[in-house]
Amino acid sequence: MIAALVILVFFLLAGAGIASYWYLGPFRGFNGETFVEIERGMSSQEIARELAERGVVRSRWAFLLIRAAHPRTTLQAGEYRFGSAQTPRQVFDKIRRGDVFFEDLTVPEGSNIFDIASLLEQLGMLNPDEFLKAAADATSIRDLDPLAPDLEGYLFPSTYRLTHRMTAVQLCNRMTGEFRKQWAALGGRKRDADTHKVVTLASLVEKETAIPPERPLVSAVFSNRLRLNMPLQCDPTTVYAALLENRYRGVIHKSDLASVNPYNTYTHPGLPPGPICNPGASSLKAALDPAATDYLYFVAKPDGSGSHQFSSTLAEHEKAVLAFRKNGH
Repeated sequence: MIAALVILVFFLLAGAGIASYWYLGPFRGFNGETFVEIERGMSSQEIARELAERGVVRSRWAFLLIRAAHPRTTLQAGEYRFGSAQTPRQVFDKIRRGDVFFEDLTVPEGSNIFDIASLLEQLGMLNPDEFLKAAADATSIRDLDPLAPDLEGYLFPSTYRLTHRMTAVQLCNRMTGEFRKQWAALGGRKRDADTHKVVTLASLVEKETAIPPERPLVSAVFSNRLRLNMPLQCDPTTVYAALLENRYRGVIHKSDLASVNPYNTYTHPGLPPGPICNPGASSLKAALDPAATDYLYFVAKPDGSGSHQFSSTLAEHEKAVLAFRKNGH
């Protein structure tokens, strides 16, 4: 009798152990990977149901059992990625820690919309064509720049966290939102600045020099040329014109300089129709506050430093160009 009872207890305990492992052990009810979005304000019941429906836990009760043991623990909102079998406790701990999924998109200063689309393609987070389509709609920035042909210039260069469910429109809104913050910090609106003109000028400055102290000087050259109705003859504008026409191949050709595209400042006077890249704060500031100088020309110095020789007269400029070419450029 006692032996039978011992055997019965043994089997009951063994069965409970097997059931417990089956119920609370590692589980993976999905192929590849799956994502779970936990929104702010979701109840534990709602979280458990979402996890079960996504195949992250075998049953919502498995998750709720762990939750019952930690009633005061805060579960963090966010998007979570699951790629392997995990126990309900491991899933609970992941959400408790707030181990949310994201990818960092770092947009360097001077990147244009095509550069950003390429970065997105490399990350594999957003369809680059969808991004370009979203960036082509300037509606969200019209209050600042009614003349903006698209969002070029207003997608502020910075690092952004991308989630699996983020859309191209949401990304553009976040980037233009960051531009608004930077523009306000620079006092753009308080100064009643012509946003379209300033941002377009800043984009040219950004592409012409990577040396911050030179940016007010480059801005002064372009501002002086605009005042005197001289063509800007900014090489990066010819590159951008070629990009828009899908014909840029890495170098500037004579045909690029002769292009009738309105962005080409060799054949069209004044500023181009809009920015040619997304400038950083330093270039925006330089466009708002050009240096007080009569410079009208600049060319790269022959020392390979990336800095430029600035000149006030054509004779001085031609001398600087000759020195540049003598160095094998």
